[in-house]
Amino acid sequence: MSNTPRTARGERTRQKLLAAAEQVFAEQGYHDASVARITEVAGVGMGTFYLYFDTKLEVFDQVVEDLNRRVRRAMYEASSTQHTRAAAERAGFAAFFKFTAEHPALYRLVRQAEFVSPAALNMHYSRIVDGYTSALQKARDNGEIGDVDPTVAAWALMGIGEIIGMRWVLWGAGGQGDLEDPTSEVPDDVFEQMMRFIERALAVPADQPTAEETP
Repeated sequence: MSNTPRTARGERTRQKLLAAAEQVFAEQGYHDASVARITEVAGVGMGTFYLYFDTKLEVFDQVVEDLNRRVRRAMYEASSTQHTRAAAERAGFAAFFKFTAEHPALYRLVRQAEFVSPAALNMHYSRIVDGYTSALQKARDNGEIGDVDPTVAAWALMGIGEIIGMRWVLWGAGGQGDLEDPTSEVPDDVFEQMMRFIERALAVPADQPTAEETP
């Protein structure tokens, strides 16, 4: 188990190692990455690595967890300031795409986790869905969205964002997996088409009673 840094300097070193590991795992993949390369990128000695992490797998899990925490925070900070569920969806997806453009390792590491660390894969998606489900439940109870199962909707909407982001942020303009020439953004017309689809999927049917009309 990793050791928790006791000083601010120690925490800075740990964060430096996590950033280096994020880069190395994204560029080389888990199996080709080495602790030696991670410490080289971080600019610290091999011995320093083992002050914070016991194994390469442990630092991989910690990088996935760190990316998960940061992407959830980015989406929450963007969506929580909005006054309607539709606006929150739009802001949350925009924040997700911005984060993944800045941290393409999120996609690459999560896909590696399926084979390297299934528990990290489960953690990543489950934590996102937990918060998303709660927000959709509240919106449904308030009559802002239709009578949908919030858990099913959360998984479905997360899947939409995941694949749209992979196609345009990670693969690039050509859409052939050219990682050397990514667009780093979802084109405006694609984003608007996606949001139109989502808004229609969540819309309250004309014949559904409003929250005020429901006994």
